[in-house]
Amino acid sequence: MKFGQNRGRKAEVRTLGLGLLVLVAAALLAGTAGARPTAIGGVRQSAGVDSKLLAGTEMLAVWTLPRLGVSVRNDPLDLRLLLGKRELRYAPGQGWTALGFALGGPLPAPVTEGGSLHVPLRALELLGVRVLTDTPGLLGFAAPVSVPTATLLPSDGGPERPVIRTPVAAPPPAPAAQPVPPASPAPAPAQTPPRIQPVPSLPAPTPPPLVPTLSVPRVANLDTVRISRTLYRTVEVQRLVLDLSAPVSQTVSQTVSRETGGLGVFLPGVTVTGSQQTLPGGDTLTLTQTSSGAALRLTTGGGRSEIFTLDDPFRVVIDTTTYTDASVPPPLNPDDLPAGVTYRSRGRLHLLSFDPALFQPRVVSAPLGRSLAVAELVKSAGGVAGVNGGYFDPRSSLPVDLVAVGGLMTAASLEKRATVGFTAGGEALFGYPRPRYVLSGPFGSVTVNSVRATPSAALLTAFVGDGKTVVGGTGLTTLLLAPGSASVTRALTGQITPPARTLAFTFDPTRFPALPREAGAPLTVTLNWQATDAPWENAVDALSAGPLLVQGGRVALDPRREGFNTAAGVWRPTRQSALGTVNGQPTIAYFEYGTPEAFAAALAGAGVRDAVRMDSGSSATAYLQGGYAGLGAYLNTVWSQPVPNAIVFVPRGVAGQK
Repeated sequence: MKFGQNRGRKAEVRTLGLGLLVLVAAALLAGTAGARPTAIGGVRQSAGVDSKLLAGTEMLAVWTLPRLGVSVRNDPLDLRLLLGKRELRYAPGQGWTALGFALGGPLPAPVTEGGSLHVPLRALELLGVRVLTDTPGLLGFAAPVSVPTATLLPSDGGPERPVIRTPVAAPPPAPAAQPVPPASPAPAPAQTPPRIQPVPSLPAPTPPPLVPTLSVPRVANLDTVRISRTLYRTVEVQRLVLDLSAPVSQTVSQTVSRETGGLGVFLPGVTVTGSQQTLPGGDTLTLTQTSSGAALRLTTGGGRSEIFTLDDPFRVVIDTTTYTDASVPPPLNPDDLPAGVTYRSRGRLHLLSFDPALFQPRVVSAPLGRSLAVAELVKSAGGVAGVNGGYFDPRSSLPVDLVAVGGLMTAASLEKRATVGFTAGGEALFGYPRPRYVLSGPFGSVTVNSVRATPSAALLTAFVGDGKTVVGGTGLTTLLLAPGSASVTRALTGQITPPARTLAFTFDPTRFPALPREAGAPLTVTLNWQATDAPWENAVDALSAGPLLVQGGRVALDPRREGFNTAAGVWRPTRQSALGTVNGQPTIAYFEYGTPEAFAAALAGAGVRDAVRMDSGSSATAYLQGGYAGLGAYLNTVWSQPVPNAIVFVPRGVAGQK
């Protein structure tokens, strides 16, 4: 757990889209001098609640307003403040709108400072918040009659359009039970009750054992509890924020206990009104006062929680991620990408770019005749991300076009389709190579006809051994060579099983009498790429798929050249994937739905320089490790079928070990 740390990147929780619901009363004085300390109900608040002078106007942070009884929607694109029957709304470009009363003049726009949204003090005057003290040294508000009892939450589609959720009613308090004040040498300050209703009769969670010499030199009060819940596809992200009037006296990380289906937190020296609430996502939050502090129990029913603290003002934050439906792939979390990975989206187009100084693209294949999920292929290579590869026969899981891995061609090329390749240094190549194995020796040279395990007496066939597949046959000779060798390692007749990554060449000696037939005979193997459109002689990995979508930043579709039937299913509108480059960075592209023409136009419009489409439709997959709570992240919104190969991005150190 990253708990007990001031995580600046989470500053002021602006993704909460939160606030709290309901009503309260009264009238506020307009004129103010500048930034001032703040009191509520005669109790001086922490420094984080002080007003601030921003853009020449005294302002208060929106997240503090529920303490004054104001329900808020804390969304800079759709800010809402509600008190009784009066409501103020603000949207950029539209300004302030008053519901239930008249503005009566211009109102300064909200200002974001330190990650928090602030509103002018006059907005509270217009809502009717009551001021008790308005002096240069203090701004004092009346304690609200009640505190909001529900949360204005983000909509299930994301944080940009919050909706109001109906509050969950808590059971009535049991009058017989009374909370025990905390053991502290200092008197406890007057409390502002949390937003949820008191239920003192609930059983207290068992706090973790404390250090016997624990002292509580300072007492804090749990002022408010704020909740947000956002659904990203079927991943629910719930944030629970506990606002305290002062920092707790002991490091909170020492007081967290994992429990079945949730967690418990003990806050020493903190006062709280006992309560229980069912949260919008179905979790249960229980707060209980003990003799030495506040105990919190969050029952998540299997969700994965992360807990940390933030300062100024002091807050305890619990993020819980729950995968609610495994039939849908979990989405990418754009706020938590690996270093060196950049994500961009433009309409239906999604792009993942990789810093070439940190990552190297590689072609990774499943065992011969098998298909695996892209995530499995990524993990098998120690990678961080991957996209599905080229076309294949779904019955046999064998590729139908070129596959080259580590300088060895494992599947033959159709010699007409667009190909993406990679050099040993990770440079991406795009073009139309026609690679062939060439055997050379004292006899001259001969070009290999086919790359496959099944022999043919009429052909010279090549195969890269996997230690399992049988090659050769009756009356046929098979030569075995290690990659880079200048002589035959073994020469055999009949059926044999070549070791992994051993080159095997099978032929009928009566048809190829010049080829050697004994071990030790001089023989070299080269991979002739037969290409003029890129330096393919330096390629070590390659995949053919097609069509070529973009070249030099322009749409480059030519289905006739590549032999595609535009009336067939492979050209239909569907989800699409590709491998390209953006500003010199190799990039995975995913298109939610459309034709190759629409995909190519979207890529060119997004600044992609070169791109080749991979197998699309039910195969299209773009995967990145991490995601919400480490579930993994997918650009595709539906699960895709397993594939025999993929392009995987491997960290440089790992790539060098393979």
